[in-house]
Amino acid sequence: MDSRLRKIYVPMTETGFYILYCLRQEMHGYSISTRVKELTGGEISISAGTMYGTLSKMEKDGLIRRTREEDKRKLYLITPTGEEILGIELKRIERLYRNSRGEKYE
Repeated sequence: MDSRLRKIYVPMTETGFYILYCLRQEMHGYSISTRVKELTGGEISISAGTMYGTLSKMEKDGLIRRTREEDKRKLYLITPTGEEILGIELKRIERLYRNSRGEKYE
């Protein structure tokens, strides 16, 4: 993986994390926003500007790819590079969680 991408995306913002996490399934921006609200019990709401700016940046950086357009909505899916970054972030979060419980991360 490009070390520049790792510096940019690890650690991830919550918004970036949830967008990438949701795009393990093909989705468009509005469906991502709805899913994030469901996952977080309404605690995180991603504005349209943040959503589309993040999608554009992630697509440019190769973390996601546009798969098709449907009724003027652009659908996206995570790429192998995006999966790798998401995996790194999930391990980082798991380590934080275990450490906060007094457990040693192995």
